[in-house]
Amino acid sequence: MKNKRYFPPKLLKNFLDVYSELIINNILGYSVKGLPIYELQIGFGKQKILMWSQMHGNETTTTKALFELVPWLLDSKQKSILSAFTFFIIPQLNPDGSKSYSRLNANQIDLNRDALKLTQPESQLLIQAYERITPDYALNLHGQRTIYGAGRNGGPSTISFLAPSADLERTITPARSSAMSAIAHIYKSLKKELPNGISRYDDTFNPNCVGDLFSKSGTPTILFEAGHFPGDYDREYSKKYIFESFKILFNYLLNNNATSGVNDYLNIPQNMKNFVDLIVSNVNITVNGMILENQQIAIQYIEELINGEIVFLPTLHSYGTYLNKLKSHRNIKLSGDDSNETLPFIKDKIIKNSKFYKLFSLDR
Repeated sequence: MKNKRYFPPKLLKNFLDVYSELIINNILGYSVKGLPIYELQIGFGKQKILMWSQMHGNETTTTKALFELVPWLLDSKQKSILSAFTFFIIPQLNPDGSKSYSRLNANQIDLNRDALKLTQPESQLLIQAYERITPDYALNLHGQRTIYGAGRNGGPSTISFLAPSADLERTITPARSSAMSAIAHIYKSLKKELPNGISRYDDTFNPNCVGDLFSKSGTPTILFEAGHFPGDYDREYSKKYIFESFKILFNYLLNNNATSGVNDYLNIPQNMKNFVDLIVSNVNITVNGMILENQQIAIQYIEELINGEIVFLPTLHSYGTYLNKLKSHRNIKLSGDDSNETLPFIKDKIIKNSKFYKLFSLDR
């Protein structure tokens, strides 16, 4: 299956050209391969909000949500927000990874593990922007895989949030408390519409992560993770809820809501790695020449860029007689000729058998 998840630098440039006369657009610098890294400036208020997306190039949903946000901010009805805040938006921190649909930059470095060493030009540009802007809030925009659920009993985690830790003890500093309260407000506002699909990301402190560094520096920082909504591998629903989260947050900050929501934040279900994309029942497989009958196999899709499109390849996650610890986004029980045909155990895990590939793909 091909979908709309790919968002390369040329699409960003097309968007910026449309709004070139309405926003301040600066080039912060250049990526490893010489692609420009843009910073948009919108508004003229005293409170400064720094937002950056696609530091992992294959996490595109929050970037698309930004391009719902920009025209909304420019709407004349948002004068109060524009007069209260100045937004500094880096929509694509890792343009090389965005072009190749890779988590890593062109030097195969994870930019979100480079906050201390600052070995990469993209990391350096982000830190320089942070030090120049000295933001009142920092919004770190990401995407997460389909493996995450909203707690043990919840559904797929369509959105997860984090107020990053500032130290190993996970101390609730004033900056974290502020971020926690804001997240709690977003959660309460969206809970009715998305009752089992919002979660809280793991807050283990990692000084190499940018969000943790900013939180340690005293800036309220919020991590947004766009995840999976049932049946929506294009992530249009995730984009919608990220955009709604932005609007809720900015109105919350505009109204100076100071009520502490730390306990409410801590009660948000925590992200759990308890989902696979597909579980197939009644399958025969061969392992080392032995036929194992009536097995269940768990399938996870791998996203690959092929001819300018994102293609989802079914891969073998695990197998057994009963995969009772896993939830799945879809279930298939084979019968008839399908169940009588044996699936060879694939060492490289990609399901290459043409008949089973069709059965296990998203197109079925």
